[in-house]
Amino acid sequence: MKTFFTSLLGLCLLAATSCQSTKPSISKEVIPNDTRAQEMKDMKFGMFICWSLSTFSGKEWTGEELPVEFFRATECDTDQWARTAKEAGMNYIYFLTKHHDGFCLWDTKTTDFKITNAPLGKDVMAMLRKSCDKYGIKLGIYFSEGDWNWPEAERGKGGRGGNNPEVKKAQLKELLTEYGPIELIWFDHATGDGGLSHAETTRWVHQFQPNCFVGYNHGEPSGRLCLREMGKPGRLGDSEASKYNKEQEANYNGYLVAEFTYPLLPPHQGGAMWFYSLPKHDNLCHPASKIYEDYLKAVEYENIFSVNIGPDYKGRIRDIDVKTLQEVGTMIKENNK
Repeated sequence: MKTFFTSLLGLCLLAATSCQSTKPSISKEVIPNDTRAQEMKDMKFGMFICWSLSTFSGKEWTGEELPVEFFRATECDTDQWARTAKEAGMNYIYFLTKHHDGFCLWDTKTTDFKITNAPLGKDVMAMLRKSCDKYGIKLGIYFSEGDWNWPEAERGKGGRGGNNPEVKKAQLKELLTEYGPIELIWFDHATGDGGLSHAETTRWVHQFQPNCFVGYNHGEPSGRLCLREMGKPGRLGDSEASKYNKEQEANYNGYLVAEFTYPLLPPHQGGAMWFYSLPKHDNLCHPASKIYEDYLKAVEYENIFSVNIGPDYKGRIRDIDVKTLQEVGTMIKENNK
């Protein structure tokens, strides 16, 4: 009997250890700035994924109050996302976890307005974490600081995302403690800071992941990552490389690395740009030659370059995007860049 219980205890401990080992570890050991900055620069090229309510509204900002079922996807292929990134020569993916509309793409405890209550019923952030690990891709996140569901918000209005600092902190804590190492956070200040300043937000992030690089697309400068939304490659401190962050880049001395991003979908009439647009735009895409040229400039200036992709209604990257990115990956490999 003693042997039986000893064996049973051993199996339970083994199972517990096995479960714990599947969760990506998060180091609290602080990496020196120079070393960590070089690690970021070495990432070079990555994918920025926007998939949320605006995928289905056909608009960049979805300001109206909507039921959770509005996000009507029933499929999602995060393996395709990570595999495409790998084939493109990319080293990281950062994922839109929450846009201004407040719809959360992870299984948050802070609201019922989340992906696990939508028809898909799955934690996409958790799925992507597994897919990134499978293909050797690092993971980062996009996070809108404001939320049109919060007190004092005005739906659809820029700079009017309301204030709810405790919920903002709770959501960031979930993302930073439950989904493994987060390489970078791309904070969107378009609807305000949510009642928690950028300095406070950066400190909060580093409490859980001190090596995470934090950036804000505009507003109060903070963090080590200079964001150039719709920007271009250029040396760090070159304000002409930024569109919305010019003054911050010119005057703030805390930046260690610059990132620039724009959509693979070129400008067009009607529909969204950062998200999947409309089926009639399915053949629109920047050429691989343009992406490769900007990649080379990013490497030259030690920037990191994030190409934005909008998965479609079925949670898959468009065929034309996959083909284009595969061509870029071939160019990078053949030229050993």
